[in-house]
Amino acid sequence: MKLTQPLIAAALLLSACGSQQEADNRATNPVTTGDAAVFPPEAEMGETKANLPPLPTDSWRGRWVGVEGLVLDIQPGGKRGRYNLTITLLDGTNSYVGTADGEAIRFSRDGIDEMIRRTDGAATGLKYLAEKRDCLTIKEGEGFCRD
Repeated sequence: MKLTQPLIAAALLLSACGSQQEADNRATNPVTTGDAAVFPPEAEMGETKANLPPLPTDSWRGRWVGVEGLVLDIQPGGKRGRYNLTITLLDGTNSYVGTADGEAIRFSRDGIDEMIRRTDGAATGLKYLAEKRDCLTIKEGEGFCRD
């Protein structure tokens, strides 16, 4: 009987550690489904959206206009730091999933890693936007501003 009680206590401690380790693994290791990584819901990780400060890129949500009908539309992507991007260029409209990365939003387009960053109109490389102050640029010649 004396030997059984320490063994039961050790088994309980090990099972408690295992469940915490399992929770930690779920929080940091995504489940891969196809070519997308899925992280557990934030509530499962002990975080709530109300407890987290907004990301710098959250204020970029909405419609940004370029020249000749070019548009960048940024909408929430269902998870903190994720955005649904719709980009209309001269060759058509395409959708992408972007991820916050500090003061930028990163996304992949045609196998190339791209980055949206805050700039002024002059940095867009487009003379029609040169006087604007509140702009986002993907690359030179691909800029969008708010009036």
